[in-house]
Amino acid sequence: MASESELPTLHTEETAIHEEKERPETLKIFQIAKDYPPPSPLEFPEGGLAGWATAFGSFLVQFCASGYTTSFGVYQDFYSQHYLTNETSSVISWIGSTNVFLLMTVGLVSGSLYDRGYFHHIMIAGSFLQSFSLFMLSLSKPDQYYQIFLSQGLGMGIALGLMYIPSVAVISHHFRRRRTLVMAFAATGSSLGAIIHPIMLNNLLNGPVGFANGVRASAALISAFLLIACICMRTRLDPPATPVNYMVAARKCIRDVPFVLMIAGGFLFQIGFYYPLFYFQLDSIKHGISANFSFYSLVILNACSCVGRVTSGFIAAFTGVPNLIIISSMSCSALILGMMGLSSLASVVVLGVLYGYFSGLNNGVSPPLIALLTPDLSELGARMGICLFLLGFGSLIGTPISGALLTPNYTWWIPTLFSGIVSLVGSVIFIIMRYMFLRKQRVNTLLLDNRAVS
Repeated sequence: MASESELPTLHTEETAIHEEKERPETLKIFQIAKDYPPPSPLEFPEGGLAGWATAFGSFLVQFCASGYTTSFGVYQDFYSQHYLTNETSSVISWIGSTNVFLLMTVGLVSGSLYDRGYFHHIMIAGSFLQSFSLFMLSLSKPDQYYQIFLSQGLGMGIALGLMYIPSVAVISHHFRRRRTLVMAFAATGSSLGAIIHPIMLNNLLNGPVGFANGVRASAALISAFLLIACICMRTRLDPPATPVNYMVAARKCIRDVPFVLMIAGGFLFQIGFYYPLFYFQLDSIKHGISANFSFYSLVILNACSCVGRVTSGFIAAFTGVPNLIIISSMSCSALILGMMGLSSLASVVVLGVLYGYFSGLNNGVSPPLIALLTPDLSELGARMGICLFLLGFGSLIGTPISGALLTPNYTWWIPTLFSGIVSLVGSVIFIIMRYMFLRKQRVNTLLLDNRAVS
């Protein structure tokens, strides 16, 4: 019995000695595993197939969303002269202004849903609604204003508002170091759309194809691009555990004097900003410029706007963001007033090129301005949503007021003067905003210096 009990003991000791010999190698394996941990989701890939596919999808959404909205001047001209001849220019412009208003204000809702992880739900719903609204627009009958307003004003406006902010924000899931560059690439989709859509719509609506089939062709193109965008775009990070409280962020905004001044100036500036985009083509035709050339007036304006957007970042690096917003807004206001002198082909080209470029500068530098005036960058999304929501009201009322001042006799100098002066007042408020911002920075610097000394 004793000899039998000794055998397992010897076998156990040999096994233990063997394990002791292998243990250093095992420890080395674990050490290597510790040195090379699995990749964390917080480590941004800065590209890859999913990242660049998402950026391309965002580009297509911008092409179909804000690119289509800024082409409303084509519809304004067509409705005024052919399809809604019983309505005034003011009433017709409510369609486009409502579209812009909803694009900017619905972002407050879609941004909140995006923060809660509903990105794909929002994009699919917005894409379907835009396609559906465009096909419903193609069924609208002449002089049936309510049909066009419901489909193009309300339906498309809500659809674009659902897609706009989430399609830009999702880029931040895949890029950190290249984020600004990739977002700039996606934003060029809007500018390219603002060039392509006017050319396409003018040739379709005013050609043998006609309104119904022309809008259907446009709807088919938009539907195909949005389908590709929904397939391409992918999220990568989990939604935050505690989304930003918009009410708390709003209360902080009220106490921030430079931010309040920026919103006040931006509201007034937006009232006049869309006047050239809505009426430039109609203004050219009514002043005797050939219809064939006038159809390309918006294309010239939007092409130069694309150049302005691209160069805004480089110029802001030298001038500073507040200075550039003042320069661009002042220039836009002066050029709107200059539209009173529109009378020849050369004046259309000069005004289109200059206004397009400076409006592009203004659009390109607006998001960095909001970021500059946001002390806590964790609230940047909330502040952008609040800012766009309030500025949207300026876009909503601006062009209808200009249309009412235009009158059925097309008295161009009255709405031009109104839009230019209101925009100029907004630009002056930007100057006050810059002064208050620099003053606040100096006070904060003095407080920090006093703390450091104490």
